[in-house]
Amino acid sequence: MKLVAVTSCPTGIAHSQMAAENLRTKAEEMGHDISVEVQGAMGAQDELTAADIEDADAVIIAADTAVNRDRFEGKPLVKGTVKDAVNDVESLIREAVERAESGETGTTELQSDAADDTTADESAGQEQQQVGGDPSKGLFARIKRLFS
Repeated sequence: MKLVAVTSCPTGIAHSQMAAENLRTKAEEMGHDISVEVQGAMGAQDELTAADIEDADAVIIAADTAVNRDRFEGKPLVKGTVKDAVNDVESLIREAVERAESGETGTTELQSDAADDTTADESAGQEQQQVGGDPSKGLFARIKRLFS
């Protein structure tokens, strides 16, 4: 099966490349053809061509930033995070293959375990803890004391 993928993270220094490499390696192990575009602070690498997208059976987007999906219109699309592509790439690929084989189009959001844990904690109504230490020792508090 022919797949195309886009990985993108805000800085684009390491995680998006790791995700792209995982996608390439696992797809080949599973017997699929894949082309991966990496987007980051420095722009896009290995940009997908219109022919790549046209020939693709499914699309995978592993991104922590906004990725324009217009060029993938009419294709089965699976959306996950960069973390999904680093830690659980097989699920992303399996979901894309299943959607392509069933003929479904549109977007499917892959639900990661971390998101489920966060939701469970929030629904339990636990108090949120302050992060960052004593606010009286912060930069703005010190500047305020300096000028008062």
